[in-house]
Amino acid sequence: MTIKRIASVLLSSLLVAGASLATAASPNPLSVHVLDLQTGQPSPGVRVELEQRSGAGWQPLGSGVTDAQGRIRALVPEQRLSGWSAGEYRVVFRTGEFYARQNQSTFFPEIPVVFKVDSASQHYHVPLLLSPYGFSTYRGN
Repeated sequence: MTIKRIASVLLSSLLVAGASLATAASPNPLSVHVLDLQTGQPSPGVRVELEQRSGAGWQPLGSGVTDAQGRIRALVPEQRLSGWSAGEYRVVFRTGEFYARQNQSTFFPEIPVVFKVDSASQHYHVPLLLSPYGFSTYRGN
C-alpha cells in the first residue's frame, strides 16, 4: 500500500468518525435550570417532568432530576427527539419533594410551566428562580 493510499484511508476514517460524533452530539432541544433565591445556590435533586399537550390533556414525554448545578441539560429523552415538534409543552418542577428533603415547608408543592415551541429546530431553556413562597421563570438561552 502506498503512502498516498494509507493517508487517503486514514483521512476517510477520520471524516466518518467526525461525522458520527457530530451526529451523536446534536443538542437536546430543551434544558432547565433551578436556582434557589433564598440561598443564591443551585437546587440539585429537583425532579422535573416533561409533558406535551394532547387534545384536552397532557401526555408524559420524560423526566429528569437536576444535577449538582441545578440543571437538566437534556430533558427530551433520546427516543422522543424525532417526535419533537412545534406545540404546547409543560415542565412540572416537583418542588415540594425538594423542600421536604430539606425539612422546609413551601407554598408551591409543584410548579407547572406551560410554554409554546414555535420551531422544533430552536433550543428552549426554562430557568426557575425558586424560594419557598415564590418563584419566577422566563425563556432563557
